[in-house]
Amino acid sequence: MRLSALAFAAAIAVSGGASAQTVDPARLSEITKALSSDPFMGRAPGGPGEKPTIDYLIAQFKAAGMEPAGENGGWTQRVALLHTFAPKDAAMSFSVGGQAVPLRQGEEISVLSLRPVDKVAIAKASLVFVGYGVSAPERGWDDYKGVDLKGKVAVFLINDPDFEAKAGEDPVGKFGGQAATYYARWTYKHEEAARRGAIASIIIHETPGAGYGWTTAAASNGEGFDVVRTDPAKDKVLVQAWLSRETGADLLKRSGQDLEALKVAARRKDFRPVELKDASFSADYALKHEQVDSQNVLGKITGAKRPNESIMYAGHWDAYGIGPASADGKTIRPGALDDAIGLAGMIEIARLFKAGPTPDRSVMFAAWTAEERGLLGSEYYGEHPTLPLETTAANYTMDVLQTAGLAKDVVLIGYGQNELEADLAKAAAKQDRVVTPDAKPERALFYRADHFSLARRGVPVLLLMGLGGGHDLVEGGRAAGDAWVADYTAKCYHQTCDAWSPSMDFRGAAQDVQLLFEMGKDVANSNRWPDWNEGSEFKPIRAQSAAARK
Repeated sequence: MRLSALAFAAAIAVSGGASAQTVDPARLSEITKALSSDPFMGRAPGGPGEKPTIDYLIAQFKAAGMEPAGENGGWTQRVALLHTFAPKDAAMSFSVGGQAVPLRQGEEISVLSLRPVDKVAIAKASLVFVGYGVSAPERGWDDYKGVDLKGKVAVFLINDPDFEAKAGEDPVGKFGGQAATYYARWTYKHEEAARRGAIASIIIHETPGAGYGWTTAAASNGEGFDVVRTDPAKDKVLVQAWLSRETGADLLKRSGQDLEALKVAARRKDFRPVELKDASFSADYALKHEQVDSQNVLGKITGAKRPNESIMYAGHWDAYGIGPASADGKTIRPGALDDAIGLAGMIEIARLFKAGPTPDRSVMFAAWTAEERGLLGSEYYGEHPTLPLETTAANYTMDVLQTAGLAKDVVLIGYGQNELEADLAKAAAKQDRVVTPDAKPERALFYRADHFSLARRGVPVLLLMGLGGGHDLVEGGRAAGDAWVADYTAKCYHQTCDAWSPSMDFRGAAQDVQLLFEMGKDVANSNRWPDWNEGSEFKPIRAQSAAARK
C-alpha cells in the first residue's frame, strides 16, 4: 500500500493518534519533551541526570513490552568511564622566537586530557605540522614520511587531503571527494598521533572541514570522557585540542609559514612534515579525574524462530549536561533532538513490533551512553555484545530527526555503503517519497554516530540523521529544509536551545521512524543477510564472520 506524505498525516488524524502499525507523532513529541526536561539535567554520563534518565528509559522499555537484554538478566550494561576536567584557567601557551603567546581555554584553544593523571605538564614541546595527519597505505598516502613525533606536538588540518583539492592535484580520487572518509575524523588524527608517540596533538579548526563552528568544537569546556583503559598512555596523547583558525594561522605566521600555502602543500603526495621554527607548546595545569560507571540501556523482543539472529535499533541517551550560561542565562543543554527524539523513535518502533506478530528474529533496542564523548557506550557494546554481532543482520540508528514537518524525501547519511539502502528506497516509495543522498558528506556524519561502532565490526548499518542537508519539505521545499538544518546547526547543536518546543512538527520524524520500522520488520521476518557494497571498507570485515551466518 502506498501512503503519501499527506495521506500519512491524514491517517494519523483519522485514527486519533497511534494505530497498531503507524508511528504516532504525538508520542514522539511526548517522549522527546520528557527526556529533554529540566529534571534530566542535560543527561550527562555520570552526572546528576543519569539516574533519572536510566529509570525513565527502563520504564518506557517495559511499557513498550520489551524484555531485559543487559547484563545478568537486567536492563543495563555497565560502561566504566574515565571522566576528566581540564580547568577553565588552564595555563597553556605557544612560544615562538622566545615570545610567549598565551592560550585561553574555550577561546583560542579547546583542550581535553584523557589520561588519569593529576597534573598535565608539557614544557616547550616542539611543534610539527603534519598536514592532514593521514597514513593510508591502501590509498597510497602518507603525511608522516617517517618523522619522529616522540615527545612532540602534532599539528593537523581537519578533514581529508582531497577536501579542498582541485582537479589534477594528487589526492583527487584517492579519498571520498567531498564525502569524508574516517581519515577526516578528529578521533582518527589524535589516535594516529598517539600511535606515533606524540605528547599532544592539535587540530586547526575550520568550519567547512569540521562541519560545525567553533562553539561546537569548544562545547566540551575541558570535560572529557573515555573508556577505562589498561594502558592509557599508549592509546591517548596527554593533550588533544582544537585550535581556532585565527590562532592557528597566527602561530604559523609567527613561525614563518602561511596557513593557506601549507594547505596547498599538504595536498601533494610528496608533502613532508614541517617542524615549526623556534616554536613550542607548553601546558601546566591540575587535572581532575575520576572513574564513573555509566550505563547502556538494552531491551529486546525475542525472536519466535531464530532468537540468536537479530536486528538492532539504537540511539544515544546522553547529551552535554550543564555548562556555561548562554546569553539568556540557561545552563542545561537538554539534547532534545540530539538525541531524545531518536530514543522516542526507538520506543515507538518497539510498540509497533509488540502490536503485531512476534518476529522470527530477535529485535534489540539500545540506548547508548557517552556518544557525545566519542561513541563510547556503543564501542563498549561492540567489544561486549549481549547478542552476537556475527548474526546481527542490521543496525538502524536514529540521531537528530527533523522537526520541520512532512517531507517528500528521506535524507540518507553515507550513501552507497550497503544493501540496506535498497530497502530504504523501497519503503520510501510506499510513502511516495524518494531517497536523497547526504548533501553534506564533508561533515563525515557517517563516522560520527553510534552505528559506526557496529559498522567497524562488520554489521550492516543505516543512519538517519537530520544534519545531512535539508529535506524536501511538503511546505517550503528544499529551501525550507535547508534553512531548518542551518538554523539548528548554527544555533542549537550541543547548546542550551536544543530544547523541546510546542512549535516542533513531529510528523516528518514520524515518517522516517515508520520507514525504519518497515525495513526492520522485513529483515526480522526473513532469512536475508544484507551485505556491504563492493568497495566499502567494512565488507571484508563482515566476510570474516560469514561462517556464523550459514
